[in-house]
Amino acid sequence: MVVFLDRASFAPNTNSWCLSGSMADVPKDLLQEIKKLEEQFTVDTSKLKQISDHFVTELEKGLSVEGGSIPMNPTWVMAFPDGYETGTYLALDMGGTNLRVCEITLTDNKSEFDIIQSKYRMPEELKTGESEELWEYIADCLQQFIDTHHGDTPPTEGGKIPLGFTFSYPASQNYIDEGVLQRWTKGFDIAGVEGENVVPMLEAALDSRGVPIKVSALINDTTGTLIASAYTDPRMAVGCIFGTGCNAAYMENCGSIPKLAHMNLPADAPMAINCEWGAFDNEHKVLPRTPYDIIIDKESPRPGQQAFEKMIAGLYLGEIFRLVMVDLHDNKDIHMFEGQDLKQLRKPYSLDASFLSAIEDDPFENLQETADLFSDKLNLACTRPELELIRRTAELIGTRAARLSACGVAAICKKKNMQSCHVGADGSVFNKYPHFKARGAQALREILDWPAKKSLREEDPIEILAAEDGSGVGAALIAALTLKRVEAGNLAGILHPENFR
Repeated sequence: MVVFLDRASFAPNTNSWCLSGSMADVPKDLLQEIKKLEEQFTVDTSKLKQISDHFVTELEKGLSVEGGSIPMNPTWVMAFPDGYETGTYLALDMGGTNLRVCEITLTDNKSEFDIIQSKYRMPEELKTGESEELWEYIADCLQQFIDTHHGDTPPTEGGKIPLGFTFSYPASQNYIDEGVLQRWTKGFDIAGVEGENVVPMLEAALDSRGVPIKVSALINDTTGTLIASAYTDPRMAVGCIFGTGCNAAYMENCGSIPKLAHMNLPADAPMAINCEWGAFDNEHKVLPRTPYDIIIDKESPRPGQQAFEKMIAGLYLGEIFRLVMVDLHDNKDIHMFEGQDLKQLRKPYSLDASFLSAIEDDPFENLQETADLFSDKLNLACTRPELELIRRTAELIGTRAARLSACGVAAICKKKNMQSCHVGADGSVFNKYPHFKARGAQALREILDWPAKKSLREEDPIEILAAEDGSGVGAALIAALTLKRVEAGNLAGILHPENFR
């Protein structure tokens, strides 16, 4: 039996596929596999609502004295910018793929800045190497930046240039100028760093090389995204990252943070919270995991951790897809890639999110670009029905990621009773993955029961928008806000006030 499929009839936001038209002949056995995948990867409205409600509970648990799976780390960023911050600051961004060094000048014009930056590749071997090697490499990059852009300029009066260090890994902070790594994520697994303050480690490497820099503030990229976005848009209330990893930050009232009660901070004082929500549902209570998600978790460096992240982050989307393809070949009677060598496809993490992006972006009815992709990267020739199955699998994985991502945004908005606001989002998946924004917006509409739009131009009550540069400009702004706070006499959460004077 043959059924005809027309891609134009697929609505990317609804998980529905109309079996009509005349685009390709798909045999019945392949159609059955597509149906099974749809059942496994589709997240309907009621499930989205259930996940979001449980998410709210887990956010609150993280703020409690006892804590929970989601760390909900106070960041000691205690104000939004007003757009009039000024000064020149260095920022170091240690992400999952690149190291970026920036010099940011906040100008006298409201909400304007100038930036000079250099990027350095993070060598893969450093991610599982020795601690000293990592910090020495970072110190070398900073030295190179200083030599290039400040070769003839002496350090500041105190002898050292202040640096905002964007450290995008779960870290607990009793002070804004320290950070104790809770656990490595994004493929890092370096011994001797977890449970330790990373600031002295970097400063020791800088001092041993005579690099004239002091770490004034340690921030998470997500907190930086929140602050940088609020600098240019006062309606920004949440910052999110949907990239190699995933995370969110928002401003909480100190009176709603029981684990900070001993600090006797004013109940209405704001405190930016770095959620580290990749750890949501580590107990596996609500997330609809497939057999492929279970394999990813079991074979990851940290099984049982980052359950949410492993279903939505860029690091894992390509691997989920790869596992589906290998399973279809090995364990099904559909003769997928029949008679061909799957050597390339069998390499774990050989496909990243950009591979799925390219499949979903293929504009041709015959999926020629997808065929070329499989041929060039995996040395596999695909039949036309196989290409249809490949396309649908990519759509299902990408759609699920976007819809689950919306649950976290909805949970923060529900917890804070925010009816209308802007959410600043950054990261490669949000910025580059086809339909991610539209699918996320649709899921948010379903979770929060918004009425239908009167016109296409009408804004959603909560809009997820492209964020400003959190790890660079955000780090500079946080250094500026902390300086402002020290000058006003508020030293809460500052270990070395002398670094701000």
